[in-house]
Amino acid sequence: MKDPRVRELAEVLVNYSTGVVPGDVVLISAAGFEAMPLVKEIYALCIAKGAKYVEYEFSVPDINRYFINGASPEQVSYFPQHKLDFMKQVTVYIGLSAADNSMVMAQAKQENMIAWSKTTRPIVDQRVKHTRWVITRYPTHSSAQEARMSLDEYEDYLFSACCIDWEKESEKQDLLKGLMDQADRVRIKSSDTDLSFSMKGLPGIKCDGRLNIPDGEVYSAPVKDSVEGYITYNCPTIYQGKEFNNIRLEFEKGRIVKATAPGMDEALNKILDTDEGARYVGEFAIGVNPKIRTPMRNILFDEKIFGSIHFTPGQCYDECSNGNTSAVHWDMVKVLTGDGELWFDDVLIQKDGLFVHEALVALNPGD
Repeated sequence: MKDPRVRELAEVLVNYSTGVVPGDVVLISAAGFEAMPLVKEIYALCIAKGAKYVEYEFSVPDINRYFINGASPEQVSYFPQHKLDFMKQVTVYIGLSAADNSMVMAQAKQENMIAWSKTTRPIVDQRVKHTRWVITRYPTHSSAQEARMSLDEYEDYLFSACCIDWEKESEKQDLLKGLMDQADRVRIKSSDTDLSFSMKGLPGIKCDGRLNIPDGEVYSAPVKDSVEGYITYNCPTIYQGKEFNNIRLEFEKGRIVKATAPGMDEALNKILDTDEGARYVGEFAIGVNPKIRTPMRNILFDEKIFGSIHFTPGQCYDECSNGNTSAVHWDMVKVLTGDGELWFDDVLIQKDGLFVHEALVALNPGD
């Protein structure tokens, strides 16, 4: 029997997030065959909306692993021009992940993963800069297990976080964006964290269901050389197939001068040495999705946790550019719920994961 929430999610992606209209060229890209029910609903809706061409593709991470481990330097550096040529025709991109093993790349050859990400960067840039795109997840037993939930519980969690009134959430995010636009100095204080930086002249950008589903953050960026202090992240983060916990970063003049993670120091620093920009921060964001409250080892959810911030080494976004460029963009999350303060220009904005500033209390969850 069909789960009606799958259709509801497809409607969010097609009607709200990407706004498919007659004449669009749509690419539905799914990692993992378990996403088939959602692919079918999206495809049918796009056809009904009048898209002139809809292509769908499935990738299999277990097969991709053969390439990463076995490819020669020549193979890793080969640019798939045909993919870029097609992406230049695409107007709407909908990406789905339904991987059955998030750790499939944990032992894969890291240098090839880094090299391949650099090789294929123009395709990603074309998608990000020139299509109406959105990325989401489809519930699987594997992702439920990582979230420490049953599949039924995980489905309830996922659909509740995705299928909300995004128009209303967008209006509430305007309140936070307004304060971020005006702010200069930011300070984050919590256990083993005392971090300060400027975001003067850098705007707040709403994430209100247009690019990611689930969504729910407002982001900016630090002035590149302004970051001082230290931060310890308390959410697990998976990057290039490896799980890192309790990452601690120390900053001087914007640059990460020391990086540690229990048992993972070498792997962590190797990623941060990908290029010069990987040791500077390209994004600062505040999570505000009222239905996401605990870490799930899935960054698409975890970076939206209400009462969290993420402070991201690597590439900045064009919409809020602080000049940092990198092949890395690593969202690392710190939850401030129960332990943390967020200050703008010496004014307390949030305490222990709830907004206390009069202009922002409307963002706090109603439950």
